[in-house]
Amino acid sequence: MTGNCDGKIALVTGASRGLGKAIALRLAAEGATVGLTARTMEPDPKYQGSLQQTLAEITAGGGSAVAIQADLSKPEDRERLFGELVARVGAPDILVNNAAVTFLRPLDEFPERRVRLMMEMHVLAPLHLSQLSIPAMRERGRGWILNITSVGGDLPEGPPFFDFDRTAGFGIYGTVKAALNRLTKSLAAELYDDGIAVNAAAPTNPVATPGAGALDLAKVDTEDIELITQTAFILCTGDAKTLTGRIAHTQSFLREIGWLR
Repeated sequence: MTGNCDGKIALVTGASRGLGKAIALRLAAEGATVGLTARTMEPDPKYQGSLQQTLAEITAGGGSAVAIQADLSKPEDRERLFGELVARVGAPDILVNNAAVTFLRPLDEFPERRVRLMMEMHVLAPLHLSQLSIPAMRERGRGWILNITSVGGDLPEGPPFFDFDRTAGFGIYGTVKAALNRLTKSLAAELYDDGIAVNAAAPTNPVATPGAGALDLAKVDTEDIELITQTAFILCTGDAKTLTGRIAHTQSFLREIGWLR
């Protein structure tokens, strides 16, 4: 299997299902050795998808991958995951921070423990894994960090406010994604001279992943999942001097570069 990622190592979090799995499959198809991580290692009737299933699909297609179970809400698990990845295949050239946990509830009744968990998963875990990845990227003089964000991180328009902004309970979700976007920009600026690209990508419209379905956000695709995998691939292989610091919404980004009309 050959492609634009030949010889590169990629770490994709939340790779047991949904967007993370799709991105991992694409990077493997392009020749990367992919480190897969999520909480679900073996198939479980309570969940759709597992690391073993993603690993099996990659290897069946001739790709290379390793699967490492981890709970990324725990700093010690992040350290263990990274150490095991380095020991098995090496430090990543590409890091895709996709793993997330989402709760929807009005802000005036949002439990603090769930706020902290969402901050840990959407902001602190991506920062920590980036910090672990940067030394080897800096030494190589190249690297790509991609954070999977959401249009929910954009500031809501108003007043007046639409029902989505007033009643859907997206306040904390939007807050952590906005923080992730700001983190992306700051890392891009700090790592620019090191040749390390840092970007964020979001589907323009909902994709019916298992997580989105469970939250009643998207039961039917309104956007082809190929748009996010193509966006991710471009941002994980592009010129770090010209394609960095982007908060890319799939459709507008792909139109900008001429891939989509």
